[in-house]
Amino acid sequence: MNWFRIADFGPRFFSKAQRPPSERVGGPRWQLVAEWLLVLLVFAIHAGWPVPDPNEPYYLGKAIHFWQPDWVQGDFFLDTADAHATFYFTFGWLALWFGPTALAWTGRLLTWSLLAWGWQRLSWSVVPRRWWAVLSATVLVACLENAHMAGEWMIGGVEGKSFAYVFVLLGLEAMARERWTKCWLLLGIASGFHVLVGGWAVVAVAIGWLLQGRYRASAAEHLPGLVGGGLIALLGLIPTLLLNRGTPPDIVSWANEIYVYVRLGHHLNPMVIPDWFIVRFVALTALWLLIWWLTAKSAKTISQRDASQMPIAGQPWAIHGFVAGAVIIAVVGAVIAWLQPGGPAWTASLLRFYWFRLSDVAVPMGVALGVVQLEFVTREMVVSQPTTGGPTVTVVRRWSWLRRGVIAMAVLSSAAYLVPRAGQITYMQAPRSFRASPSRSFADRAANFVAWRDICHQIAASEEIPTTARFLTPRLSQTFKWYAQRPEVANWKEIPQDAAGIVEWWRRMRKIHSYPGSWGRVYWYNSLARQGPRRLRGLAERYGADYAVTVASPTLPLPVVLRNNRYVVYRLDRPREKAEPRAQLHP
Repeated sequence: MNWFRIADFGPRFFSKAQRPPSERVGGPRWQLVAEWLLVLLVFAIHAGWPVPDPNEPYYLGKAIHFWQPDWVQGDFFLDTADAHATFYFTFGWLALWFGPTALAWTGRLLTWSLLAWGWQRLSWSVVPRRWWAVLSATVLVACLENAHMAGEWMIGGVEGKSFAYVFVLLGLEAMARERWTKCWLLLGIASGFHVLVGGWAVVAVAIGWLLQGRYRASAAEHLPGLVGGGLIALLGLIPTLLLNRGTPPDIVSWANEIYVYVRLGHHLNPMVIPDWFIVRFVALTALWLLIWWLTAKSAKTISQRDASQMPIAGQPWAIHGFVAGAVIIAVVGAVIAWLQPGGPAWTASLLRFYWFRLSDVAVPMGVALGVVQLEFVTREMVVSQPTTGGPTVTVVRRWSWLRRGVIAMAVLSSAAYLVPRAGQITYMQAPRSFRASPSRSFADRAANFVAWRDICHQIAASEEIPTTARFLTPRLSQTFKWYAQRPEVANWKEIPQDAAGIVEWWRRMRKIHSYPGSWGRVYWYNSLARQGPRRLRGLAERYGADYAVTVASPTLPLPVVLRNNRYVVYRLDRPREKAEPRAQLHP
């Protein structure tokens, strides 16, 4: 088989029956289903935290509001511009039948199942052997959890990038099989769901293609897929480009600095990412480079492009070229952050594009697939051409001790991660999104969560509190709308995506929850209860709030509407004639 021939776009794209045996996910059907179910189980154990996960109130709240504008009507964040319209349109309609919790579990099971299917196909494109996809999936989730640098993930709660990564996996499988048209189309769909996930994947695949050197296909052969994929990607690109239409440049610049240096530096700015996160990611990258060197060593012994046998199904270096592209993107982002070309404002305008997002996922993918690849590639292939007849291929196994050692280490370390994770999820009571009142002990945090959910449910069930009543809520609360289904003025998690919304969000955070300190520093109040009734009434008048939910101690001389042992709801009496006009975007 010619491993450098570009697969044509024709019947093979649609018909599995016409594909070569090496391009099929083989074996009895029940074994393939069982393998897929095991991969799905690995993903579920890895990401099966209680609902909602940190990003689910953010994205699912937007998706629900997209289809039901009267749901939590008057909420500041929900009324801001939509950046992920494809996700809201294709998945959010289920909110017409499901509540938030059922919607989250439905989306999780759907995305986990699709990701497990995509990973199984990608693993088979590298190593066409039954059950090895389960091992590679286990290594993947262990590396994703324990060696990320910028907090990126692939398997977790449901949002637009969950679906985007499904198509990235399928696109990488097509790339490994040299079916480039299909690859670009699938990455275009990924970009439609999440423009940054799909867009950076396109750049990484293009870099990997360049690294193939003289063996790469001509650019003209990629053109149909690039054009088709680019048109599909407009579904995600156009809403993003329209976010700041008509916004003054100074507001856009200010929003970029807030986004990068204030709110999301732990994802975007390596200068504030913890040193330990960087060290462990660099160590994982070094391990991936070792694996790549071991797998590429055999390929160097192939002296003919039309060698009739290869130890693996796809190109030995195809996936590693993609990982290399992701690492190069991250290195460029680090250089931008370090040099700060054009000053902080210009640097923020560049760093806001998540330069480290793809590498957090790609390097674990390279390690996971490289580990199973070692079983079949850590060998020497000698190809000779006799005077008569075809090429003679001799396969000689090498470094068996190293191969077995790496695989054994992968199995043991992955099991050491996965088994405790399963136990941790079973007794976890509070979802990871609960941060309304940080606690030091597990028991106190669980009790805080129960009390928080209870007060929110009381609000939702109260006939005294209108559905349009707006609330001042704790700064770190993320699940108020999820449980109480009432609008709030603002919270720390739900930062808008458009520049005008980001600036207004920061103004609200500063006005509601902060007080000035020395040298221009910002200090945060521990709770709304620490601010006193006069200040709370002033905030209520400014932002059209009717109630405040805060901790029960200290008590405030305000009318109490609802309470439990840890939280209380105060009514914020304000002149009704001043409460009618809502706060403008830039008051």
